[in-house]
Amino acid sequence: MTKIGLEIHCQLTNLESKLFCSCKANYREFEINENICPICMGLPGSLPRLNQEAVKKATIIAMALNCTTPDKIAFFRKNYFYPDLPKNFQITQLNIYGDSSIGGVGSIMVGDKKIRITRIQLEEDPGRLIYEGSSSKNLITLVDYNRAGTPLVEIVTEPDFENPKQVREFLNILSDLLENLGVSDPSLEGAMRADANVSIEGGKKVEIKNIGSFHDLEKATIFEITRQESLHSRDIEIIQETRHWDDKRKITVSSRSKEEDLDYRYFLEGDIPWIRIDPEIQKELKSKMPESISSKKERYILQFNIPAQVASVLSSDKFYSDLFEISHTESNAKEIANIITTDLMGLVDTREKREDSKITAIHLKDLTDSIQSGKISRNSAKNALYEIVKTGKDLSQVISELDLGNVSDESELLEIIQKVISEESQAVEEAKSNPQTINYLVGKIMQKTKGKADPKLTLDLLKKQIG
Repeated sequence: MTKIGLEIHCQLTNLESKLFCSCKANYREFEINENICPICMGLPGSLPRLNQEAVKKATIIAMALNCTTPDKIAFFRKNYFYPDLPKNFQITQLNIYGDSSIGGVGSIMVGDKKIRITRIQLEEDPGRLIYEGSSSKNLITLVDYNRAGTPLVEIVTEPDFENPKQVREFLNILSDLLENLGVSDPSLEGAMRADANVSIEGGKKVEIKNIGSFHDLEKATIFEITRQESLHSRDIEIIQETRHWDDKRKITVSSRSKEEDLDYRYFLEGDIPWIRIDPEIQKELKSKMPESISSKKERYILQFNIPAQVASVLSSDKFYSDLFEISHTESNAKEIANIITTDLMGLVDTREKREDSKITAIHLKDLTDSIQSGKISRNSAKNALYEIVKTGKDLSQVISELDLGNVSDESELLEIIQKVISEESQAVEEAKSNPQTINYLVGKIMQKTKGKADPKLTLDLLKKQIG
C-alpha cells in the first residue's frame, strides 16, 4: 500500500510587505539583494514586527480548507544553518503548546477522496540559491536574499494520497482555491512549491524536495514509489531520508538523513508575543470570503443552465470567472460562458498572454449581444475576439475595419443561395428527403460569404428555395 503526504509552501503574493518588516513582498521586481533590510537579514539589534494582513490572509486559507482556527497563535525559532537563511533560524509555527498554528486540522475533497489537513503554519520564506557555471567543476553558488522574509503558509497534509494522480489533482484544486480567495497568485515563479513524503507497505517515509512544478512532483513520486518497490522486492531496507529530485536525470537522489523536530531545537520566538485573534475578526473574515468554487459552479449550472463541464472550467479560474461575473446577464450568460471557455481560453492560455490581453468585460458583453441580435455570426465573432484581445478596440470599430458584419440583405443572400443550389444540385435533391443534408448547403453558403451570412435568415431562405 502506497502512502503519500504533502508539505505545500504557498507565498501570500498579494500582500504589500514581508512578514516581519516593511520590505516589499513582491521581491521579483528587484535586482538581486536590493529588497533587504536589517530585519529580514537578521542583523544584531533588529526586531521583527508581525504583518497583521498576513495573519488575516492565512486565517482565510485555514477557513477555506475547513481547518480549526485557534484564538491564540505563537511563533517559534526553527534553528538550522543553510546559506539562504540569513538569521540561521526561521521564524515559523509549531503545535508544541496545543494548537498554536494559524490553522489546525481540516480537510478537502479530491473527487470522492477526503484529504485531511494536519495543520497550516504561517512562516517566513528563506532566500534563494542561484547556481552558475557551465559544469560541476566550476559551479558556484550565489545567494539572493530578496525573497527572505516573504510571507508564506505551509500546508501539511496527512499521508492520505494513494497515488501521484491524486496528488496532482489536489494541487490543482488548492491552486485554484488560493487564487479564488485572492491571497496568492500560484502562477508566479516559486509562489507555490511542494515536498512529498512517500512510503510503501507501512515502511519508513522518504521526503522528496527540490521539486520545481506540479508536473515534476508527479514524476518524482512515481519514480520514488518504483524505487521503493524495487528495494522492498529484494528485501533491501528503505532508509528514512531526504532525497532531492534531479530534474536532468529524472530521478531522486539521496541528500541527507531525515531530520526530526528535535533536531531543529525549536523554542518560542522571544521577540514576538503570543497573538490573540479576536473571534469577531474571524467572523468578519469569514463573512467577507469570496464565493467558493464549488458554490459558483453549482450556481452557474442551476441559474444559467450552463453545462457542468463548462461551469467547472469557468468557476475554477478567477481570471475568467471575474470576466463572466461582470459581463453576463440572464439572457446572455450561456453564450458568454461558451465564448470564454471555447475561444478566449485558447487565445490567452498563459500568464504573459493574459497580462498583454486588452479584452474587458464590456467587450465580451458587446460581442455576445451582437451574436444574439444577428449583427455578426459566431464565426465572425471569433475573428473579432482575436482582434480585440490584441488591440482592445471597440467591437463596432473591429467589425467595420475587418468587414465582419453579417450579410443580412435578402436579395444579396438569395443571389448566393441560388448559386449554391445550381452548383450542388445533387445535395439539393437529397435535402428534400433528408433534412440533415440542408446543413451541408448552409455550410457552402457560409463559405461563399466567409462566415458572414445571417444563419437564421439563410436557413429560412434556403428552405423556401428548395421547397
